[in-house]
Order: sequence, then C-alpha cells, then structure tokens
Amino acid sequence: MKSERAVHEHVWRACLAATYPELSDGLSGDSIDAGSAQTKRAESMDSTAADGVRMLASQVMGGMTPANAVWPAFDVGDETDEEQRWLDHAAERVWEAIHGANYDAAKFEALLYVMCAGWMVLFIDEDGDRLTFQQFPIGQCYLAASRQGGRIDTLYREFRLSAEQAVAQYGDEVSQAVRDAAEKEPGKSFAFVHAIYPRTAYTPGSKLPRNLPFASCHVEMASKKLVRESGYHEQPFVAPRWSQIPGSPYATGPVSQALPTIRRLNELLKLESVALARAAAGVYVAADDGVLNPRTVRVRGGTVIVANSIDSIKELPTGADFNVTFTKAEQMRAEIRRVLMADQLQPQDGPAMTATEVHVRVALIRQLLGPLYGRFQAEDLAPTVERVFGLLYRRGRPELGGRPGPVAIDDAPESLDQTTYRVRFNNPLAKAQKLEEVSAIERTVMLAGAMAQQGKGEVLDLIDGDQGLRIAAEGLGAPSKLLRDEKALKAFRDQRAESQQQAAQAQQQQEFQTMAVGAALKQPAAA
Repeated sequence: MKSERAVHEHVWRACLAATYPELSDGLSGDSIDAGSAQTKRAESMDSTAADGVRMLASQVMGGMTPANAVWPAFDVGDETDEEQRWLDHAAERVWEAIHGANYDAAKFEALLYVMCAGWMVLFIDEDGDRLTFQQFPIGQCYLAASRQGGRIDTLYREFRLSAEQAVAQYGDEVSQAVRDAAEKEPGKSFAFVHAIYPRTAYTPGSKLPRNLPFASCHVEMASKKLVRESGYHEQPFVAPRWSQIPGSPYATGPVSQALPTIRRLNELLKLESVALARAAAGVYVAADDGVLNPRTVRVRGGTVIVANSIDSIKELPTGADFNVTFTKAEQMRAEIRRVLMADQLQPQDGPAMTATEVHVRVALIRQLLGPLYGRFQAEDLAPTVERVFGLLYRRGRPELGGRPGPVAIDDAPESLDQTTYRVRFNNPLAKAQKLEEVSAIERTVMLAGAMAQQGKGEVLDLIDGDQGLRIAAEGLGAPSKLLRDEKALKAFRDQRAESQQQAAQAQQQQEFQTMAVGAALKQPAAA
C-alpha cells in the first residue's frame, strides 16, 4: 500500500506546497512543523490559489452540509403518516447530533485536503454522549477498496504515540520494550498502525466486537504485536475523492489542474519583485577613474560621491515594463480562480438578480459541482448519515450492541421492521438540481393560464394543482410541516365544505324569515 501511494505523493506535495504547506506532513516521510510550513508559504509570491481553495471548500461544505437546515432525510417508499413522522424525527436527530459535535470544524479542514490533494479521511466515533469527528492527515493514511471500482472501505493509518500514551491506551498488551520505556523514557515515541477493513465472515447483530462487519486492529509496528482487536457495526470513516486516478484508489484535486499556472505566476512575480527593487533603488554604471572606486561606492540619500567627472557615474534605465507584468499576472490570477471555480461560486455584487438570472446562476453552479456532488453523495454524505444513524439508534439499547445512556432516536414503528431505509438529501445542491422541476411547473402553469385566457379553459383540467404545489415545495426546500398530508387535507376540506354549507343554509333561512316578515307587513289590517 505504501508503494502504491508513493507514485502519487509528489503531485499532492506540490499542490499542498503551493496552497497549504502545513498539510503535507507525512508525505514522502516529510515532517512539517509550523516554522517550516511558514518558510514554504513565504516562498509563494501570491495567495490567489490559497484563497480559491478556501472559498471552494466553504462553498462545497455550505452546499452539501449546511448547519442551519436539516439536510438528511429518510424514506422507505409509500410510507404512512406515522412512519413519515418517525423518519423525519430520525433525520432531525441525526442532523442535530452531527452539527452539535465538532463536525463543521473537522469537515472544513478535511475538505482542504480534497481541494488540494483530491481526497480526505474523516473518522466518525462517539465519546460518551457526543459524537466525535476526527480528520486524519492524508500523510498517515493508506486506502484500498475491497471491490474493484467500489467505495473505499479499507484504511491503514500509521501514527506515533509516546510510551506513556501507548501504555495508557493499550495497557499491558504493548511489548516489553514499550513498557520499559514508559518507566524510563515516557516521552519516547513508537509507531503503531490502525487497520480498518470489512470482514468476510461476521455475525449480523452480534454483541461481540470481533464478530462485527468491520474489523479494527491496532498493531505495534516494531514488535508486530497485535495490541487491540475490535470492530464496528458500520464503516467508521469516509474517504471521498474529487477526481479518481484510473486504476488507483486515490485521486487528484482541482489544484493539480491549476498548478502549472500557479508556478508560472510565482516565477513572474519573482521577476517583478526584482524589477521593482531595481526601479526603486536604481541601477548605476560607474568608471574607475582613479578618484571614484565603484567597488566601494554605495548610492544613498544625502550621500556626496567624489568623482573626477559627472560622467564617471550614471543611472541606467532598468528596462522593466510593469504594465506587461501587471496585465499578465491578472490574467494568470483569473485563470487560477476559474479552475478553482472561485469566480463563479462567490456571491455576486450589485443589485438583486431577477428570477431568470437566479435560474441561470443556479444552473451554472449545478453544472460545475454536479459531478462532484454525485460522488460525494455516495462516498461522503450517505456513509456519514448511516454511521451516525447507527450510533444514535443503538444508544441505550444494549441488545443492539449500543452503549448505555439516553436513547437518541425513538423506537421505530413495528411496520418498519426489516425495512431498508433510503437516504435522501435536502441540501442546497440537491435543491438546485430540483429547481429545474420547479421552473418547468411554473412555465407549464403559465402556458396553461395563457391558453385558458384564449378560450381553451378545458386545459386547466389537466393540471393537478395539489401535486404540482407539493413538487414545487419540495424543490424549493419548504419544510414538510408546511403542507398538510392527504388525510389532514381531506378533513380540512370536508370541514370547510360543511361550514360553507351551514353558512349557506343559515343565510337561506334568514332570507326566508325576511321574506315572511315582509309578506306579513303587506297584509291588510284586521277590521
């Protein structure tokens, strides 16, 4: 696995060095600290690429997993009202648990790896009553897929612990060398490997960690000693990729496409910096005339230079044309922003956009991020929701292998036993894809209205207004509680019809009484 990854590391290292050098720790054995990272960052003459990466990561995160709206959803197809209420309850609990933990911070840092290197690893577990999301540096991680072309499901992570930490975490399972070091040199570090992979033979619903679908093995590398063996009910990590390298489980990111331009821009700015220094300080030619020694003369403000003639020292034109460098640098910056999609995804300044402009912009964003969104649905969002749902549903249910504590998700209705749930997403990118249906409904209704005004009112009979509004509300992301379900809608309409009928009867009765009084007044008085 190390040799398979090593052939791609030079690309990731170059991309990270041009944007976020501190993230390249561990690649090709490099150890990056804050000082060396700052030194590498100082070698970059422009921050356009780093800004573009940060903006793209922010937009992708806001478009897929917004913290201000419930974006996961479940359905089983043809669910009843009771089942739908429980599914909505489960989805809301999953969303609350995800964003109530450290997900937003860990996910954003992990997405920086995706934009630069093309892949990331995010580990999902729980600590007491709270979920924990841990972003693993890609320099520590080695990936594989148990099925060719399938989702990444195998992770080997190489990391180091001090002897004191190793004994505290693994107890007497560590080797004698580690135990001795914990007493004499507690700060001495040792290498360990954490391997996570799917088991070929396991017991569904088992309470024993060693019989769970995903194996978890911790190995002390020097002694090759297995210090812990456990397991997980679901895959405990996600490893989404940007653009997969053919024949490899790894990927490259958008920075790799912009890297040639980033390098050319850096070289151009270095030349511009040299030319700027020459233009600011000046360049001179001097003759060694026996009085003036050019080797020791330094031109400074207020300095009197002794020379045999005023022609002994002259200023030379630098020949620099800053208009050329400024224009070319802006062209390169624009190209970098275009590759990183920063020019299209950032908010547009100016007056409010019309509905047509909004539709065109949404279509553009969907076109840019659509392929990425499809891959992230399968490799990031769905396994994250499945893992969190499993952790929450097992809480307080020891019979399912869960930990003691309060129940996070209520018991599912009996009708959903042995039912496969389908995960859906109501995030902004999913809504952007559904807006095409909303626009189509709007245009169809407008066309039908125009035809009705031309005397063809029968075309309105083709339109099911209730279903059209439900589809439009779903596409626009309106909360499901906004619309009444079929049963509540029928009861509401029946009650309204009954109220209208009673009102009509009361009005009719009043009219009869008025007519009777009028008739009585018109009768002649008795003699």
